[in-house]
Amino acid sequence: MFVYDFKFPDLSVIAYNHFLKYKHCYKVEPKFYVIDFDTIYHRCNPLDPESMTDITDATESSRTIMLGLNREWIKKAGDFFVESPINFLTAIIWFLRKYKDGKYCTLPHCIELMMVPYDQLFPVLRTEEDSIGPLVNPFVNAYINGAMEQLEGQIASAKITIARLVSPMLYYVMSGNDFTLDVNNPNDPKVVCLGNNPQKTQVYGAVISLYVSRMLKLVNQKDKLKCSLLFDEFPTIYIGGGGAGSGIQGTIATARGNKVSTVLAVQDISQMRNDYGKEVADVIFNIVGNIISGQVVGDTAKTLSERFGRIMQERESLSINASDTSVSKSTQLESAVPASTISNLSSGEFVGAVADNPDQKIPQKIFHCEIMNDHDGIAAEEKDYVPIPKPRKVTPEEIQDNYQRIKDEIASLIDEEMERIYNDPELAHLLVSRDE
Repeated sequence: MFVYDFKFPDLSVIAYNHFLKYKHCYKVEPKFYVIDFDTIYHRCNPLDPESMTDITDATESSRTIMLGLNREWIKKAGDFFVESPINFLTAIIWFLRKYKDGKYCTLPHCIELMMVPYDQLFPVLRTEEDSIGPLVNPFVNAYINGAMEQLEGQIASAKITIARLVSPMLYYVMSGNDFTLDVNNPNDPKVVCLGNNPQKTQVYGAVISLYVSRMLKLVNQKDKLKCSLLFDEFPTIYIGGGGAGSGIQGTIATARGNKVSTVLAVQDISQMRNDYGKEVADVIFNIVGNIISGQVVGDTAKTLSERFGRIMQERESLSINASDTSVSKSTQLESAVPASTISNLSSGEFVGAVADNPDQKIPQKIFHCEIMNDHDGIAAEEKDYVPIPKPRKVTPEEIQDNYQRIKDEIASLIDEEMERIYNDPELAHLLVSRDE
């Protein structure tokens, strides 16, 4: 199970206590992990080299990070100054994946490598010309030809954007590997809770988006365990993808065949349209099989009403005049759940539609009901909840030492590679000099 907990630890505590209650029921007992950037529990590298099998993985990760940090770029896909920084970060990620078999393939190392001066960075990247040459060459040519304004326009937008992620806490969490993101691995099942902070969602949202993007690719495979993916306040993260097989829409459309259930919690369709664009938001809304809604207004209420369809309803009219009284009855095709009804639902009232299976038919798929909760029972259960334990105590010194170690490793990488290039005449062509 995977839980995106926007207001950590609200949902995570519930998940943890139910995990304690039912973990013995599994054939292989699952483990419980938490990723949070304010309070450190576990560490996980979303760019784990073992899961990065192809340069398309690097491209997808790069796009997720950059669009997660720059939401306005989502509506400018294909623009030169949008695709350039994405390609630049892709080259950085894939270089580190290839270098010493991914020894430094983490997002913190990528960020530090991006900050290296061009006259050192470009020769080092060109040592992997076979794999990332087409991505790097436009930047190298701009540098050699002295087109610094163009180059800065291409790369500076990536540097300035990703510099928001420079944080010792983020570096610490993302540079370790306590577990992998294949939550439905039959040999190593997991319950993973990923926490956000509403006050820091602009920064954490992009990092969380990367975790989710990589996780979706790992869980949506055959011969894995059944699993559930739960996303609270889904529009606060960006899980992109250009086609039916990628992104969150691809997961919803294809993962059900691999026994993966996806639950998205959204306040209003307008949120999705604002953050994902109208086309993608409408695709997501239209391909979900089940929908449950409380009170919503405006366009969302109208859209839901249209989705629930129309049914034949009896109408009765009474006519009174001086001589007699007449009653006429008729049937009309009208909305099963009118938008006005959805707009005026009380707390605890819900409308929705559910999907069924060929061997489990549901005669009444559309519903309008009130959920009856045992509030006393829920309160008693929550009173007995135990907090999520921290697996270890992490000191500020450890966090700072890790931060400095990453910087030192990139500096050492650059020094070693530049020395190798200078000492090998066959590599001399990789050096670059700028035309003034």
